[in-house]
Amino acid sequence: MFKLLARVQELERQGKDIVHFEIGDPDFATPDNIINAACSALRNGETHYTSSMGLYDFRVAVCDTTELSRGFRPNVEQVLVTPGANIIIYYAVRCLVDPGYDVLLPDPYFPTYRSAIEFCHVNPVYVPLQEKNGFRMNPDDVRARITDKTRLIIINSPHNPCGSVMTREELDAIFDIAQEYDLYLLSDEVYARMIYDLKQPFYSPARRDKCTERTILTNGFSKGFAMTGWRLGCVIGPEDVVEKMGILLQTTSSCVSPFIQRAGIEAIKGPQDEVQKMIREYEARRDLLVEGLNELPGVTCLKPGGAFYVFPNIQGTGMDDETFSKLMLEEAGVALLPGSDFGKAGAGYVRLCYATDKANIAKGIERMKRCLKNRGA
Repeated sequence: MFKLLARVQELERQGKDIVHFEIGDPDFATPDNIINAACSALRNGETHYTSSMGLYDFRVAVCDTTELSRGFRPNVEQVLVTPGANIIIYYAVRCLVDPGYDVLLPDPYFPTYRSAIEFCHVNPVYVPLQEKNGFRMNPDDVRARITDKTRLIIINSPHNPCGSVMTREELDAIFDIAQEYDLYLLSDEVYARMIYDLKQPFYSPARRDKCTERTILTNGFSKGFAMTGWRLGCVIGPEDVVEKMGILLQTTSSCVSPFIQRAGIEAIKGPQDEVQKMIREYEARRDLLVEGLNELPGVTCLKPGGAFYVFPNIQGTGMDDETFSKLMLEEAGVALLPGSDFGKAGAGYVRLCYATDKANIAKGIERMKRCLKNRGA
């Protein structure tokens, strides 16, 4: 992945026009009301150390929002404010799993999962996601991989890189498995606000135990609020687990800047109009991109239910995913990522992020179509 990203930058320095589908960074600006909240806090002098657990007001706001969105209200002591959501994965593995034990995770997977697991000298055990099941984690496949060394199951819905959204029945079944074997369950819900089927609202397995026994809920502000550079996240979990995570955060990061937390309060408590506009625009972009990909020779693409990624099957082109990705970059000027960058089960697929406008999507599709036709695909 990093070599491809470096090559993209090199080509742009050479003056080549690149259509970007490779990075999951919203192209929208952070809404003004959020920016104004941070500026106000800065002017009010909120530029010093604060509690390592997070501002009390912010943690209460998280509790309020969780009650509205997930049907239960955690205690403030269950909430930890973090410098982005990425670090929570490391905190969870480090605080819950001893070296030599196992963590179950989906394959394809968000790369930080594997990095954090291996850094902690813990064993990753992969649960393949299959296209025929809409790239959703199958509870039977989870059960089949549990041993006496298993300590944690990671789920991610909506999913990166596939955009899949698990059903309530599947999520409840995996919670039941975790409960049966007395395992922890890390539910990565960073894309929870980015679901496009209004008839099937977001569901969290955290509703089952209210994050008091085994579920650790991780969320962030980067994607849903276009705040990637702000580095703000939060975790809800059992109080003893959150306390350990808080000690680790205090040791490594001291605290999250208070003015950024004020922005976070405004993000979840303030007007949601701009956020909803973003979601509807992402939905329209998804539809345009999926339609275009399915018109490419040798390419098929499911319509994902959430996040802002598509994960098309390119096996019909006769190329592997790395060859396809390199060809699209070098000859078509289109940057996307090989599916195998996200795990072995991603081989034969590529990931595209539609955090770019419709004109760029149309241009990218036309370039890919022309490139494949020139090769006789």
